[in-house]
Amino acid sequence: MSKVPLTVKGAERLRAELHQLKAVERPSVIAAIAEARSHGDLSENAEYDAAKERQGFVEGRIQEVEGKLSHAQIIDPKLLDADGRCVFGATLDLEDQDSGAQVCYQIVGEDEADIKGGKISINSPIARALIGKFAGDIAQVQAPGGLREYEVLDVRYE
Repeated sequence: MSKVPLTVKGAERLRAELHQLKAVERPSVIAAIAEARSHGDLSENAEYDAAKERQGFVEGRIQEVEGKLSHAQIIDPKLLDADGRCVFGATLDLEDQDSGAQVCYQIVGEDEADIKGGKISINSPIARALIGKFAGDIAQVQAPGGLREYEVLDVRYE
């Protein structure tokens, strides 16, 4: 598995989720399975089936999060010295050339992406078009609605 880029905050969120899964969810599922077993016949016990299914989900998510954290390349945007270039972790102020609307995005890892929160995945078309650009540059993005152009107004490493 290749390295998974994460910001410091993204790694903290994954660690918190892992702790929640191991300390709260796993014991809760184990208790639910024990409770369902105490009701007798397991072949027709919907509670048991649901608890086992939940256990499979929780254990699968634990493995997934542990895998991501073990392959994480944690990048602190504050420590970047990219000379004003758009890079992973950078926060960008952009202006849509068609509408004049201004937006602010941070380029983050796939697991951290949240468009409403102003975080775009490094693998998104807009992030790929912006990587390597400087303030004042125009980036052309092939969006589902057609070609869009964004001017990079500012690049910050926060």
